[in-house]
Amino acid sequence: MRRNSLRIPLSAAGLLTIFLACSSYAAKRSSSGGDGSSVTVVVDAGHGGYDRGGIPGQRVSEKDMTLDVAQRLRSVLAASGYRVVMTRDSDVFVPLGTRCAIANSNRNAIFVSVHFNSATRRGASGIETYFYSRDSLSLASAIHHYVAGGAPSENRGVRRRGYYVLRRTSIPAVLVECGFLTNPTEAGYAQNASYRQKLAEEIAAGVRSRNSVASSLSTTRVATAESIPLQPYIDQTRVTKSKKSRSKRSAKKSSRKKKSSSNRSSSEARVASADREG
Repeated sequence: MRRNSLRIPLSAAGLLTIFLACSSYAAKRSSSGGDGSSVTVVVDAGHGGYDRGGIPGQRVSEKDMTLDVAQRLRSVLAASGYRVVMTRDSDVFVPLGTRCAIANSNRNAIFVSVHFNSATRRGASGIETYFYSRDSLSLASAIHHYVAGGAPSENRGVRRRGYYVLRRTSIPAVLVECGFLTNPTEAGYAQNASYRQKLAEEIAAGVRSRNSVASSLSTTRVATAESIPLQPYIDQTRVTKSKKSRSKRSAKKSSRKKKSSSNRSSSEARVASADREG
């Protein structure tokens, strides 16, 4: 990757300045309100230890960015009266099963997993929020509303997907992808401490506002003082039987072709060898 690939372009720097200078409605709300004193938030910093996250050759380490945002999120939530439990608070590897066990050991709790995205295509960008169980959709809607609504990045929407930490937790759980570290502009944002602080504040705003999410799906993302729209979502958990069958048939055909090609090559090699020796 080029030496200057992570330098924020002038226009992007302008967007970042506006994003950081303009406090969101949620950030201005009193930290003493809500149900913080009775709710535990399990904050999960993705990856850690030998698991850097991201893809091979990625310049910015995901595990460092997620831990920083998670620690900032803990501070913001604690200031609002929430009890906060961290699945990791240093650069250590924590197995997925252990993360889920920590989450499930807490009553009246919610689980927020912080991640950053990556892709082989440098142009990929934007914010995504994932959930799995139906009772997690309100939390996902609220967090995504604030994070994607305030960040100077593309809104890639709420998605339902069976990630391990979402499937194996028995409490409302979401996973937030805070931008693509393989995108030079978004990687530049992530390396800015003020931006990471803003991400933490917006995630916390979603946590505080999760009970204000409307009870039905809406195509608008405009919130009133009383409610936040329940976000429409993309369900990525379903694969039809016909697609599976086509995949199996394609795999079998490919296997037969490879065997046939291999047999022909072996025969041709033997013939060629015989001709050379003769």
